Amino acid sequence: MVEAEALVVALLAAAVVKLAQRRIPAAVFRAILAVGILVPFAALFYAMWLLWDEWIGWRELTLFLGLYVLTGFGITVGFHRFLTHRSFESGPVLRFLLLGLGSMANQGRCIDWAAHHLKHHVYSDREGDPHSPLDGLLHAYCGWILRGPPADRNRYCKRLLEDRVVVLADRLAPFWVLLGLLVPYAVAGWRGLLWGGLARIGFTNHAAFAVNSLGHTYGSQPFETGDRSRNNWFLALLSFGDGWHNNHHAFPAMASHGMTRRQFDPAGLAIRALARLGLVWNVKGAPAPYATERRLRLASPVRGNEAPP
Repeated sequence: MVEAEALVVALLAAAVVKLAQRRIPAAVFRAILAVGILVPFAALFYAMWLLWDEWIGWRELTLFLGLYVLTGFGITVGFHRFLTHRSFESGPVLRFLLLGLGSMANQGRCIDWAAHHLKHHVYSDREGDPHSPLDGLLHAYCGWILRGPPADRNRYCKRLLEDRVVVLADRLAPFWVLLGLLVPYAVAGWRGLLWGGLARIGFTNHAAFAVNSLGHTYGSQPFETGDRSRNNWFLALLSFGDGWHNNHHAFPAMASHGMTRRQFDPAGLAIRALARLGLVWNVKGAPAPYATERRLRLASPVRGNEAPP
């Protein structure tokens, strides 16, 4: 129990400092932010080590998978496709819920997340890109979080600062992080906290880190995008479809990143389901055929690009 309390205190301290980064010295912020990255990662390995002696219980497994799916969709559907790229529209309740679930992944405030990602698209794999593997794979994986400048909200997300629902979700990020830890603890105690809280955060975040780094290093590149973005089916499975990264960089506003039946995109399927229920609308679909064909023609076969299957 002491170990659990220590881990929770460390994670919450990191989350609070992360959200208040503009009010404390940069060195202190980066030091505690590093703890916030390392603690869930260490908890994930600790949980895996425990499996050698005792198999995970059904409650813990359900908490891990359930919260991984919910918070993963919160990041992929809420933070990424809705908030950052405006791939669809929704009412205030669903909007707030999606951003709250994304905040439970402990990837920072939603507006900061969007600002960093939009900057990535502007400077993709060029000087100014927050997390290009051209600056080193470790830097692209998670080093940029510790070394990079704060998100420029006013430049990249001015429209979001005028949305009251988004601003409220942004301000309540610490509450959502705390809720994501308290719920599994209330259900299954320390083991619930370990699997449904800390290990789940570690797994979800490092799946996102992999898309930022490995998604610009390994995989196919059917479209000419002027950067190193790649389609990677394994990363797509871990990130609910965001691993079809070259497709996304070719057509950023497209709600479904998987462009063929073989490119499984759970987030895209979820958005379609929500649209059928009338909960979202103005869903941005695939580009016109001529635009897709033009991108494919521009792709250079010398670089090892290949068309989608």
